[in-house]
Amino acid sequence: MSTSLIAGGIALLLAVGLVVTLGLMSLLSGAFHFLFMRPGVDFLKPKNRETGFAFVFRWDSSREPARFDRIKLRLFNPFGSPTQVDISQEFQGQGSSFAHEVDFGEGMKAFWNAKGFDDALVQIEVMAIRDGLTHQFEMKGAKFKEKFHGASTSVEAWKEKNKKEKEKVLYHTVERSFIADPLPETNKTLKLATNPVFAADFAAAGAAGAGAAAADNNFAVSKVWIEPGCIVCDACEGIFPEVFEVQADTCVIRADAPLTNGLLIQEAAEACPVEVIKFAK
Repeated sequence: MSTSLIAGGIALLLAVGLVVTLGLMSLLSGAFHFLFMRPGVDFLKPKNRETGFAFVFRWDSSREPARFDRIKLRLFNPFGSPTQVDISQEFQGQGSSFAHEVDFGEGMKAFWNAKGFDDALVQIEVMAIRDGLTHQFEMKGAKFKEKFHGASTSVEAWKEKNKKEKEKVLYHTVERSFIADPLPETNKTLKLATNPVFAADFAAAGAAGAGAAAADNNFAVSKVWIEPGCIVCDACEGIFPEVFEVQADTCVIRADAPLTNGLLIQEAAEACPVEVIKFAK
């Protein structure tokens, strides 16, 4: 057998081995993610057990980036009454694992009071409306009731235990310096506003500038909002904290925000590096 045939056989075996190894690694990675990193819902203790529902939703946001902003409870009760109950609630979008509490009102009472609840099927759907993504979890009514009434941790306690330090966005500026050569001696004088010799010449310009500043009057706005894409840089809150509140993942408009100082709102919008602050005069 020639040397070339032996070398070709070895190369073929190595290639086949590499393909098999990559395939096994891919399968192992998928199995690990399926077993240990699947999305999940944990029950928390709501403030009002009659109409409220508190939960933790966790998922791998690095593999599946989305902002989840809606939850739905659905009861399939073919042998009871009513045969189906649907209740849903939207909330502020969350881009990573989070805890939240919603109040379903009278709909939750109808959910609990369904006859045959223990044998019915309960579906929990957590949705990212804008991203078109839904994760669904199913369990028997009896299991849902057990997990609901067995929850002892509140949303606030979970957030306190799992809070993350917000990373500040750092903006680096380039430092520049320039040292000029000394000016040659001369009998000429620079025409500066600080030189009393030229005070009369600058008086008129100063009056005109004051008039222009007075003309730049403040204004009120009818609405101000934050579009998707906030990078939580704190620029807007630093300028007008009475209106803007920077949270963990985004910025929100305070409920009692004063909208009479349009100049400060405009300044905050112009300072936003991603231009997501919008307002209407």
